[in-house]
Amino acid sequence: MNSFTNITGISKYFMKRIISNPPLPPFKKEGQEVSSANHVNAGFTLIEILISIAILSTILAAVYGTFFLSHRAIEGLEESIVKMQEARKAIDILKCEIESVYYNENHDSLLRIEDRDFHGKPSTQLTFTAFSVLRPGLSKLFYYVEEKDGKLNLYKKIESLYREEKSEGVDIIEDLEAFTIEAQYDDKWIRTWDTEINKAIPGEIKINLTLKMKGRTVTLFDVAKPMLGRSI
Repeated sequence: MNSFTNITGISKYFMKRIISNPPLPPFKKEGQEVSSANHVNAGFTLIEILISIAILSTILAAVYGTFFLSHRAIEGLEESIVKMQEARKAIDILKCEIESVYYNENHDSLLRIEDRDFHGKPSTQLTFTAFSVLRPGLSKLFYYVEEKDGKLNLYKKIESLYREEKSEGVDIIEDLEAFTIEAQYDDKWIRTWDTEINKAIPGEIKINLTLKMKGRTVTLFDVAKPMLGRSI
């Protein structure tokens, strides 16, 4: 505040100089007397010009710095919002697919939750059969985490249950901190499940997705309830 007051005071000083002592023309007209005193006091000295340039540079640097910081803050906010929306959308899609999980002991179907980690970061591998909107009939879906360019990305892959085919996974979320799937068993959340052993699907499945945004760790989660084969 004091710096701004000083700059304002100096600016007023120079405005008074301009009004009280306007610069004289460089050449004397015929018959015109020019006072030596006025000639000495007219215009600005070199020091005053240098001070004016310094003040102007300071003001421009402050304005540019404020604009640059504001622009960076807006860009960071937009990036965080987009990343949050992508994570929320991925969780919603996975929740709908889990609620469509199909399992039958007498049919080629399964639900498998495998607890894994990458460099100490939890990364579940989820495999299950369900009815997907992306292809007709029963499909086999995979959700897994892989490292790419030093970052953990969440991949999704869908294969037909009736045809021999190999498809490549598509990355749906980049730069994860953690991806975990938990199944409810005896009022507890566990990170492993296999229908070949348990012979059933859990009543509730929790989806956890952890991201790092602007230096902060944020965890999004939702709970899916498999509906097929259950009474409503």
